[in-house]
Amino acid sequence: MRIDVVGKNLEISDTIRERAEAKGEKLRTYYDHIQQVTVTITVDEKHQRREFDVEFVVDVEHHDDFIAHAKGDDLYQAIDQCEQKLARQLTDHKEKLRTNKR
Repeated sequence: MRIDVVGKNLEISDTIRERAEAKGEKLRTYYDHIQQVTVTITVDEKHQRREFDVEFVVDVEHHDDFIAHAKGDDLYQAIDQCEQKLARQLTDHKEKLRTNKR
């Protein structure tokens, strides 16, 4: 599984990269057929305030990509929110596959 971390208007530090990669790796526990995870982090500086926009795109086999967005003042909290949203999406997809095969 490949994990790409991309920053727009932001330099990606090692701690940010490690956090995003750790959350991307954690998604493997919810669904095994993940091929690639792309994390895009964008920063908007409006009115002397920084707002982070985090987007996770998960490419899986035989299905469209799963996408989650989160915005917030705290970058790490936004990454965690995206991971939680994707965990729900992947769990629902896995459950749907399981019930349809019966």
